Amino acid sequence: MTLGDRLDRLVNLDIGARGIEHLHAAARARSGAALSMAAAERLAAVPEGAVVLATTGSVSRAWISAEIGENDGPAGLATICRALALARRAIPVVVAEAALLPGIGEILRAAGLALVTLEEARRTAMPGGRLAVAVLHPYPLEDEAARAAAGPLLDRLAPALAFSTERVGRNARGVYHNMRGVDFGMGRARIDHLFDAALARGIPSVAVGDGGNEIGMGLVAAAVAEHIPFGARCACGCGGGLGAITGTDVLMTAAVSNWGCTAIAAAFASLERNPALLHTPELEARLLLRGTEVGLINSVDGIVDPNVDGIPLATHQAVVELCRQLVLAELAR
Repeated sequence: MTLGDRLDRLVNLDIGARGIEHLHAAARARSGAALSMAAAERLAAVPEGAVVLATTGSVSRAWISAEIGENDGPAGLATICRALALARRAIPVVVAEAALLPGIGEILRAAGLALVTLEEARRTAMPGGRLAVAVLHPYPLEDEAARAAAGPLLDRLAPALAFSTERVGRNARGVYHNMRGVDFGMGRARIDHLFDAALARGIPSVAVGDGGNEIGMGLVAAAVAEHIPFGARCACGCGGGLGAITGTDVLMTAAVSNWGCTAIAAAFASLERNPALLHTPELEARLLLRGTEVGLINSVDGIVDPNVDGIPLATHQAVVELCRQLVLAELAR
């Protein structure tokens, strides 16, 4: 078994009993290769100093406040942005709802990235300008505005890669669902329209998801409908099921989306033969605890704490350490 398949199997252990192992099997069969390694190869292809379009963030209780976001997603994205900054001096431009960007920004800062404008970020390519950075960019909440904004933003950024993790996408009826099959579109930026435009332009893309309702899951739509609760028939009455229709080049499935990002970073560290790119349990704790300070919620339990999807912090740290040890053992051979 390859390192990539070991990483995949580890992070797809279906602790939450969501049916993720079925989605992994479908994505693995379609890919013909380990998902974590296929995703890492897309990261490795990013040129020095290039822009990476990135997104995460899930508005969880918009009818209460549009500023309430989930803690699955931002920590994983920060792990990927950190690795790309260290390995390629890449410039991640993170798009999300204006209401969620401050919290996401704090998670990126906790991972060691400075928050700058795009113009400032481009100066880091100058001699002596090396700095791990990220750029925050709000995206529209309305479909028409989101579609209109996609082309100009892609023209401006010219990204070498589009990366999404734990970002809900619309189903075939245009509805955004949570894992209970409920319409969760309120207050949500329509970023899947941006990814559709990136795919149409042939921009390489990687998406991470854990439930079937995220950007990228259009790649395994049949498996979502067959194996995921509410995958074929949702609870909101739209009749479309929760499955997202937007696809991707590489779909990384995981029991928790943050874990999928950890596995990709681990595979990337292996390809680059650079242990500095590995995520660590200490950094995982720092990111998730910072999430509590900015009000990100454990959406399963409905509480602000460092447990993600109802799974204790210690388990998340253990998964990170197991991924790290798999790569360190591989590099030592």
